[in-house]
Order: sequence, then structure tokens, then C-alpha cells
Amino acid sequence: MLPMRFIHGLFKSELKDFCTSAQWPAFRCDQLWNWLYVRRVARWDAMTNLPRAMREVLAGEFRIDAATTDESASLLAADGTRRLLARLTDGDSVEEVLIPARGRNTVCVSTQVGCRFNCVFCASGQAGFRRHLAAGEIVGEVLLASAAFGARPSHVVFMGIGEPLDNYDEVIRAVRILNDGDGLAIGARRLTLSTCGVVPGIRRLAGEGLQIELSVSLHAPNDAVRSRLMPVNRRWPVAELLAACADYTRATKRIVTFEYTLIRGCNDTPEHARELADLLRRFPCRANLIPLSPVEEFDGRAPDERTARGFQETLTRAGVNTTLRTSRGAGAKAACGQLRFRRDEATPPTEPHP
Repeated sequence: MLPMRFIHGLFKSELKDFCTSAQWPAFRCDQLWNWLYVRRVARWDAMTNLPRAMREVLAGEFRIDAATTDESASLLAADGTRRLLARLTDGDSVEEVLIPARGRNTVCVSTQVGCRFNCVFCASGQAGFRRHLAAGEIVGEVLLASAAFGARPSHVVFMGIGEPLDNYDEVIRAVRILNDGDGLAIGARRLTLSTCGVVPGIRRLAGEGLQIELSVSLHAPNDAVRSRLMPVNRRWPVAELLAACADYTRATKRIVTFEYTLIRGCNDTPEHARELADLLRRFPCRANLIPLSPVEEFDGRAPDERTARGFQETLTRAGVNTTLRTSRGAGAKAACGQLRFRRDEATPPTEPHP
């Protein structure tokens, strides 16, 4: 017997097809969708305007609890950033991050349990890769954030554990569900997908017709440095990656943001800054500089503020739109590169199903 599907992994059209096959009136689908994404309830018995028999059928066909919050593992940083542990139905857990700010509430979600790309300064892949998240689990993370914020998040960034373009179909399905105007209605330009540089995924994404933001982790201005930091570069080197990004911008009219983690003595010298400026000035883009967040398995350190400011100024003088970001959440081990997955070996495993 196949495991039950996650109801939050269905498009509204697919839910309508299910309701039609069950011979329920069309308005029941609208009621159900409203419960799931407008009222955002997490229990079938809370859907009080649905007949009991309908709720029983739904409970027998779908899971509504793709992700639940483990409050005992929640941490709050001094800057208001909160790290949540999302417990999944098979005993795996992934971390997500809530980032409140004036006028916006952002959630950073995970897309895989672990990561296969093993960037040396990132904790997410240090314990290896277990599996992809299903779309319903990714949407479930956003719903956990909604409950924690007390309102729908205004922004979602796919920058947690895992490589989104390595789990392409489920991530794009989740993006479309989050963007549905009858549901959570999170605007496409408030959805940011981050990649370590999976070139085929970038090229495929260019044809989706989505106006989402694309963020590319670059972290080095040449192949020698980038291959030491990011093994993915040995497969898709800098020139190939930047060509795909330039083509993406031409096809979508969307500007790519390049993330660049500054590591003392590794990629933060004036020469590195000039080399990076020469690369990025060739087409419209943004550079987002992020001082390294500490990770136990990596002995690198962040540069001092003067070095970081000098790096930024070199890019800015070259005409590259550049920001120097203060990394948030380090006090809760929720900053860039610090998230990890967990496994409860006492929980009997069940195969996740979209």
C-alpha cells in the first residue's frame, strides 16, 4: 500500500479533480482550499463547514501534518531571528529560520534532508544527503512559519538545508502552490530560490515563466578558489555558470543576485575584489556580500569590517550593485551556512510521498 499523500502538495486543480471524483459539489473544494491556506488549520476536525463524511474520506487519503514544530529545539537569537526544527513524518527533521523585520516577515525553508554538494563552509551537507523533501513538506514548513508569525509570511527564501535545483520538480511545485492567488498568495517576486550553481537547473528555470528571484552562491571570482570551497565548480565552472546566469537574465528580464561569503585570507583580498568586479560588470546583476558565519567543521574566519567595506567599495566603483549584509541569526545557529538536519532513530521510518 502506498503511503498517504500530503494534501499541501496538491495544486488546487488537482484537489478539484479529487473532489469531482468523490462526487462532492464544486464549492467544497473552495471551502477546503480556504481552510488549508487562508485559515491555515492543521486538523481535519477544525474544518467545521465540511460534512463529517467528507472529512473522514480526506483523513483516509491525505496527511495534513507534513511538518510539525519541535518546540524543544526552537532557538531565538538576540536580533529576533528564530530557528525552528520542522519534524517530518518519517523521523527526519530539518531546520528553518524565521526572520522578522520592519514591514516584512521572511521564512528561510529547507528543500532537502542534507545536501550532496558539500560546500566546505556550510554545515548543511556535513552529515551527507538523505533525501529530497516533497512539495507538501516544503509548503508545510511555510505553514509552520505562518503559525509562529501569527500571519502569512510576506517573503519565502529557499536558502535552508539542501540545493533547491537538485530537487527541481518538487521545489517548483511548492513555489506554484505558495504563489496561488486563492491560497497563501505570496507574490512571485517575494519568493527567492537559491542555488550553488546547478547550471542545467538555471537554464530550465528560465523557461518556467516565473517572476521569482534567483540567487546564485558564487563565493569566489575564479575556478581555483571556487573549486576548493565548492566542489560543484568542478562540474560547472565559473565561466559556464555566469553564461547561464546572463542567459537567464536575457530570457526572464530578472536580475540575478550573486551571494559571496567573505572568508579571511581566502577570497577577500583587493585582487579578488577586482577580479570579481571584472566578472560581474559584464551584465546586470547584484552582489550580496556576507561575512562568514562560524561552522564547527570549517576553520575559516570572517574578515574585519575594514576589509569587507573595502571589498564592497571596489565592486561599487566598478558599477556593480553591491550590498554588505549583516548576517542574522548566529546567536541561534541560524545564520547562513549553519543549518543542519537531524534524525530521530527511535521513529519508525515511512517513505514520504508527495
